[in-house]
Amino acid sequence: MKIKVLFMTLALILAVLISGCKKNDYQATVGVCPIVVSTIPVNGAVGVPLNQVVSATFNEKMSAATITSTTFTVIDATKSPAVVITGTILFSGMTAFLTPASPLLPNTTYTGRVTTSAKDLMGNALQKDYVWTFTTDILPLVSSDPANNATGVLLNKVIVATFSVPMDSLTLKSPATNFTIKQGSTTVPGKFSYTSNTASFTPTSNLAPFTVYTGTISAGVKNTLGTPMAADYVWSFTTIPQLTLSSNPLLGGITTGAGVFAQGSNVTAVATANTGFNFINWTDGAIVVSTAASYQFAMAGNKTLVANFIPKYLVTTVSNPLLGGTTSGGGTFNSGLSVTVTAVPNTGFTFTNWTEGTTVASTSANYLFTIAGNRTLTANFTAVGFTLNVTAINGSVVKNPNLTTYASGATVQLTATPNSGYTFTSWSVDATGSTNPLTVTMNANKNITANFTAGIIPPSGPLAIDLGCAAPFAILAGSTITSTGPSIVTGDVGLSPGSALIGFPPGIINGAKEITTPVAAAAKLCLTSAYIDGQSRSLNAISLPGQLGGLTLAPGLYSNSSTSGISGTGANGILTLDAQGNANAVWIFQIGSTLTTDPATSIVLAGGAQANNIFWIVGTSATLGTTSVFYGNILSDQAITLNTGAVLNGRALTRIAAVTLDASTVTKP
Repeated sequence: MKIKVLFMTLALILAVLISGCKKNDYQATVGVCPIVVSTIPVNGAVGVPLNQVVSATFNEKMSAATITSTTFTVIDATKSPAVVITGTILFSGMTAFLTPASPLLPNTTYTGRVTTSAKDLMGNALQKDYVWTFTTDILPLVSSDPANNATGVLLNKVIVATFSVPMDSLTLKSPATNFTIKQGSTTVPGKFSYTSNTASFTPTSNLAPFTVYTGTISAGVKNTLGTPMAADYVWSFTTIPQLTLSSNPLLGGITTGAGVFAQGSNVTAVATANTGFNFINWTDGAIVVSTAASYQFAMAGNKTLVANFIPKYLVTTVSNPLLGGTTSGGGTFNSGLSVTVTAVPNTGFTFTNWTEGTTVASTSANYLFTIAGNRTLTANFTAVGFTLNVTAINGSVVKNPNLTTYASGATVQLTATPNSGYTFTSWSVDATGSTNPLTVTMNANKNITANFTAGIIPPSGPLAIDLGCAAPFAILAGSTITSTGPSIVTGDVGLSPGSALIGFPPGIINGAKEITTPVAAAAKLCLTSAYIDGQSRSLNAISLPGQLGGLTLAPGLYSNSSTSGISGTGANGILTLDAQGNANAVWIFQIGSTLTTDPATSIVLAGGAQANNIFWIVGTSATLGTTSVFYGNILSDQAITLNTGAVLNGRALTRIAAVTLDASTVTKP
């Protein structure tokens, strides 16, 4: 019996050795070919976690002794030479497990292999090596907004980190140090929010201007497969710079232009002084950066500028008496400046002293002082007496008042009376014209002769209008005097209360300039008196037509309640004024509204007529046309305009408005 069993066993072994295992015909008592039926990761898998335990499952139980580090391997074939993954091998049931000693490398393709040396319990071996591949997960990458080294970042910026793969938000939240924004070593407080691929940080309050901040996302942050970043992601950015402005002293003025601006942008800081102050400069710390009230610069970081102001004070100078002299040097000055005021006596006066209130401030005509407040200084002048000598042949002259000497600025009325058979004709030497009685202003020693002529002279028209202290002026205006081009003025120019003398040069003034001076103010008063006198004349008035061209007019008083002027061409554009041989003949034209002459029109003087004895009393404004020629004294309530190339042989005197010239000529007779 024992021989029979032994024989059967040997037969069975021989049959197996001859035929081998039966593939895919597994029976518990019959040897079959072992095969790998599944793996983890599966063949071709991607995104495999780095801590993956690699396993191979067979179709039957295997001999654990044949599952070793030589029969079950995982290698990194991308390296040369290939790197074998070490670790712990465990066989359980029908599955072999390889637990790597260290995490797999990211984004790496590995090759798993079970060799033919792996056998089942019957000693059957794999018919061929089983080989498969898989690729590990990639490392998370980060991009930030703001980007690393960004500048000009807004102060309310929401900071965003964007990941290349979906992330495990729990690793972003905990610990708190995994995602931080710091300024230096100080953590910026704020609120975090997350999506699958982003982490956002909103600061609790605005970031500080022009400050460097550092963001950190630590390597402890992992994606949803548990793959961490390769290293901490650290980046820095700089916020937008801020301009801060202030005034010194606070009430000295106001500043505009503060705010936050892009790095390198052009910025303008503007300082505006309050009443009673002047702007001095801008300072940045202790450094003066500009003396311009409007300071422009490029932003290169936070900037704190101080607009410095200094008190300014008004120095007012006046003359006592008004006609005693002139003063200069007054105006507005910064506190602490040295100021010199000067007094110049007019003819017939001497300087006495400067007084401030009842206190004598200086006895020097050139008074130097340091400004420390508003000051009103009076230059006092003392009158010097003048003599008036009057000569009359074939007649007599009465002086009223009749004094030996006269104070400077005093007026004397001279009345000439001819002897029988004579007629008073004119004044000469230190007086001109035929006005009788004559008012003389004493501003120097004077010699005046009354001239009488035998017989009867032609009619002379009305008495001339006495211009008084306005007589020296070729132009006298109330607001402005303006010249366009090379105008020429012969005679004094006066302006009061306005102060704008414009266009000189290129315009030329052959005479004194009295701009907002006591002399100009006095002349305006004389002009007003003369204007009122001219308006009030009514004796023997003759109706004046609106169109004067083509007419010849004898001396007399002419009146028109609306407008008048010269228009037309040729002979119809010429007005002739005939004195009929009387050099003292007078014309007074009363015009209720405007006086206008057309271009190229003219006035012609005949029979000894004199421009000085012609008076145009204009209710509103006068306009002389281009290249026109005009004679006489224009006394206008409002503006006087001489268009291009117009010529005025006379005076342009306006009470309240402007005189405007355009390459024009004005010659005082």
